[in-house]
Amino acid sequence: MLFDRLKSIEQKYQELETKLSDPEILKNQEQYQLLAREHAELTPLIKTFRTYQQVEKELETNQTLLRTESDEEIKELAREEIQQLKEKLAALEDELRFLLLPKDPNDDKNILLEIRAGTGGEEAALFAADLFRMYSRYAERHHLKMEVLSYNPTGIGGLKEVIALIAGEKVYSRLKYESGVHRVQRVPVTESQGRIHTSAVTVAILPEAEDVDVQISPEELRIDVFRSSGPGGQSVNTTDSAVRITHLPTGLVVTCQDEKSQHKNKAKAMKVLQARLYDMMAQEQQQKMAQDRKSQVGSGDRSERIRTYNFPQGRVTDHRLGLTLYRLESFLDGDLDEMLDALVSYFRTEALKQQTA
Repeated sequence: MLFDRLKSIEQKYQELETKLSDPEILKNQEQYQLLAREHAELTPLIKTFRTYQQVEKELETNQTLLRTESDEEIKELAREEIQQLKEKLAALEDELRFLLLPKDPNDDKNILLEIRAGTGGEEAALFAADLFRMYSRYAERHHLKMEVLSYNPTGIGGLKEVIALIAGEKVYSRLKYESGVHRVQRVPVTESQGRIHTSAVTVAILPEAEDVDVQISPEELRIDVFRSSGPGGQSVNTTDSAVRITHLPTGLVVTCQDEKSQHKNKAKAMKVLQARLYDMMAQEQQQKMAQDRKSQVGSGDRSERIRTYNFPQGRVTDHRLGLTLYRLESFLDGDLDEMLDALVSYFRTEALKQQTA
C-alpha cells in the first residue's frame, strides 16, 4: 500500500519534470512557477524513495551472496552488511512515512512571538525579559529578522508583555513547539532573604496571517486613539499616536503604542489582530475534528507547563520530552538548537504513531 502510493507519486514527479522542460510551459511563467513549486515540494520524498530502492537492491545482492558464496569470511561480511542495510531500510521507511504525512500549512510562515508575564509579579516580568532576549539571540544566530510590534516594560527592566514578528525561512516549523508556560526557579533580585521563588511566563507562537488567510471588514473594527504612556503611567507622547483596535465580532483587543506615528501603530496592531484571528480559526477547526487537542501534533496548548528553568542547578528541563540540559546560561543566550531538534523529532514520532494507529 505504502509503496504503491510512492510509485504513483514518483510517476507524477516524472510527469512534472517533463512538463518543466516543455518550451510552451516555459513561456507561461505563472504556470511554470506553480509546477516548479510542486516539483520542489515532492523532491525530498522522491530522493528518499530512490535511496530506499537503491538500499533494497544492495540488500538483495548481499542476500544472494550469502546463499551462493562458499567462502565463510565473505559470508560473514555479507551478514554484517545485511544487518546494517536492514537498519538503514527501517530508518528510510520511517522517513518516507513522515514525508507522506499531511504538511502543516503554517510551517513556511513567519511568526508572531508573544511573551507575557504570569504568576510571580515583578520576577515574572524580569524572566519575560530574559526569554525575549533568548529568542532575540536565537534570531541573531540564525540570521532571522525580528521586529518588535508591541512592548510593555516595567520600571526595573522587566516586561509585562512583548509581541515581535520573526521572519525567515520555515521559522514557524522550528519554533511552533515553544508555545506554553515557561517556569523559572531562582532567587529574585527583589528577594532579600535569598529564598528561591517560582514564577511563570506564557509564550505563544502564532503563524503570521496574510490578507488571504483572514478577511476583516472595516465595519467589524472599532479603532480608538490615545496618548502613549510609559512605566508608571507617565505620558511619553504629546500626540494621540497610540492605537487600540477592537474586533467587534470576537471581542479581541489589540493595543500598540511603540511608534510615534499613529499609522505605524495601526499597521502593527492590525498585523497582531490578523494573527490572533487566524490562530483562533485554526484552534476552532481542530476542536471540530472531535479529537483530543493534546494529541494534535503542533496544536500548542498554551495552558500547559512545558519547561522549567532552574537557576540554582543551572539546568533547563522540557517536561514533554523529559529532556534536561545542564547549560542554562548558553540556552538563555539563544543556543536552542539541541532542544528544538529534540522537539521536532519527538512530535514527528508522535505523528507517525498516530498514523500507524
